[in-house]
This record gives sequence, structure tokens and C-alpha cells, in this order.
Amino acid sequence: MNIVDRYIARHVIWGSLVALCVVVSLFAFIAFVDDLDSVGKGEYTLAMAFGYMALTLPGKAFFLFPLAAVVGTLVGLGVLSSSSELTVIRTAGLSAARISMSVMKAGLFLAVLAMLIGEFVAPSAERFAQQRRSVAMTDQLSLNSNYGFWVRDGKSFINIRRVLPDNRMGDVYIYEFDLDDRLRVATYAEQAVFTDGEWVLEGIQQSEILEDRVVKRGIRRAIWQSLFRPDLVNVVAVKPETLSAIGLYRYMDYLRQNELSTARFELAFWKKLVYPVATLVMIFLALPVVLGRLRSVGVGQRILVGSLIGISFHVINQVSGDLGLVYGFSPLLSALLPTLLFLGVGIVMLRRLA
Repeated sequence: MNIVDRYIARHVIWGSLVALCVVVSLFAFIAFVDDLDSVGKGEYTLAMAFGYMALTLPGKAFFLFPLAAVVGTLVGLGVLSSSSELTVIRTAGLSAARISMSVMKAGLFLAVLAMLIGEFVAPSAERFAQQRRSVAMTDQLSLNSNYGFWVRDGKSFINIRRVLPDNRMGDVYIYEFDLDDRLRVATYAEQAVFTDGEWVLEGIQQSEILEDRVVKRGIRRAIWQSLFRPDLVNVVAVKPETLSAIGLYRYMDYLRQNELSTARFELAFWKKLVYPVATLVMIFLALPVVLGRLRSVGVGQRILVGSLIGISFHVINQVSGDLGLVYGFSPLLSALLPTLLFLGVGIVMLRRLA
């Protein structure tokens, strides 16, 4: 049985990885063409756009694993079916359930691979890509850390802990240095609001460092003259979907401590955990398709069917998440519902073949 497991697994894994390379390349090319509009802004060159595309490949691979898995499994098992090898295996006494078990062992390997990419490779690559792109497109140094955004504005360094809707920011720290790179003024503002082309700071606590003493003052409201604009936050910000599960969990904890909404990040967190499982479900769903009516069709038709299944899952998954955020459904339910739906369809189809 181990020989059969390895033989089937080789076809499933190879087909899935080839499909993943093709699908990721297609999506990356589309994203690259869209990114060409940004070439020429600041020091952002065509070569940097290529580098940005390359660094975002792991993140795309993670989210496209379910689509690639169903297409690859259909193609891999389709080759065995077309050559009547699956028929021989079933004639030798292996039931559809036993063949499914062999396929799911390969699926488990792919699910673990997807999890490793999504947790350890994609977040770091995405963060570096966003930072490199933002530095090139602006004349300001912008970094994203565990303590918010760091931005340079001339001789001042700005730390923004919370980005709020409607061009507002919370917990803003401003450190102003003189020409000799010595800290002269440290300012903390509870809130910064961008209105009429300028920043208004509220709840200010300021410390001015003189030669012989430190002068502290509290100011209720003041205008802040800065070249920093809210648009920069959108350039630097890393989407929740590209963060690791650990990073999302820590950030949700931070939001809860500050009594802020965590719904979007909870949805991204659960999707991050569910996607490897969805890869398994897509492979499981491919089984009754190959063993059933499509066992004698060509490779092109299998690719088409697999693509339709994968795209349907992607669309339903996206709609489920968006509706969950709009109507306040449980993030766990919104993330898990599409996977459970396709799993149910697969079980029903497989039972008809038993």
C-alpha cells in the first residue's frame, strides 16, 4: 500500500505544484502590469517593480494554494485515469475511500507547505516589499514595526501607533532633532487630525530639551506643520491578510487593549488558519470529479473544471468575509463557511461513488 500511496502522491503533488507556478505567475503578471502606473514616482524604477513583484510571490502562492490544489489534483489523477491506472488500482481491491486516503496524504503535505509559506515566508517578504516600495516612492523613510509606523520628516522622526478612519491618527510621537542630530523636542499627541491641508494635534504633552534643563508643557490643541500626508500610510501599510497568524493575534490583543474594533483582523486571522484546511478540502473535492463522470475527458477539460471550482471557492470565500464584516457575523464562521460548504459537496459526491 505504501507504494500506491507514494505513486498517487507523486502525481498529486507534482500536478499541484506545477499548477501553483502557473496560477501564481498569471496573477503576478496582472499585478505587475497594474503596478506599472507607479513606476516613475520618486525613485521607483522598473527594476524595483520587478523586485516588488518577486517579493509578493509567496503571499500570492499562499492564497492560491486551494485553486492550484484542485487543478493539480484533477490533472495528476486525470493522467492516471486516462491511462486506466486508477481502474487497475480499483480492480486490485482498493476502494474509492482507500484511494481518497492516499490522495489526502499528499494533500496533507501540500497543506503543511502552504501553512509554512503563509506563516514564515510570505509575511517577511511582503513587509520588506512594502517598505522598499514606500521608501522608493517617497522622500521619507517609512517603516512598519510592532510599535506602529516610523516616518522621517526632515529632521523630525514620527511614530504613529494607531491609524484611524477619516484621516485621523492616535498616539503620535514626534521627535525633533537639531542640525547636530541632537534631540531637542519630544512631543506626544493623543490624536492627530488632517483637515484643510494641515494637521491638528490634540491632547499634547511636550518636552523641550534645553542646554541646562528640560521644559515640559501641556497643550490642548495646536497646528502641526509637516510634509507628512495621510496617503503615505496607505503606501506603507501592510494588509492584514499578509501578516502571520502570530502577528495578527498580537495586533488583535493590542487593539482590544485600546478598545478598538478587531473584526477585520480576526477575519484575516481565521482565514490564515483555514486556508491550509481549504487546500485539503479542494483536493478532496477533486476526487469524485476524477472518479466520476470526468474520468475519461481530456486534460483541458479537467483544467477548466478545476479552475471553475477554485475560482468559485475564491469568490464565495471573499463574499462570505465581506458580508461577515458588513453584518457583524462571527469572523470564524465567515472564514470557515465556504470550506465547510465545499467539504459537504465533496462528501455527497464521493458517497455516490462508494
